[in-house]
Amino acid sequence: MGFRFRKSVKVLPGVRLNFSKSGMSTSIGGKGLTVNVKKGRKTRTTISLPGTGLSHTSYSGTDSTTPGANGHQVGFWGWVAAALLLLAAVKLFS
Repeated sequence: MGFRFRKSVKVLPGVRLNFSKSGMSTSIGGKGLTVNVKKGRKTRTTISLPGTGLSHTSYSGTDSTTPGANGHQVGFWGWVAAALLLLAAVKLFS
């Protein structure tokens, strides 16, 4: 069994510094939309509908651990998840 380490520190409202065994990253945002940036890695964007457990994560940019990998293509299920989140958000706020 492997050990994990993760520590998150709030710097400003909506900004966090995240520390782990693999290094440091920055998260910007909060409930509903978060963007996580780590030097030399893909940028991770997560959109969610708070309180429902529904979320979708996409990646953009390059990842130095996998040479030649550029971006992340959203497949069929990614579009379905995004559409469901949008419909749920419209229903929730209308």
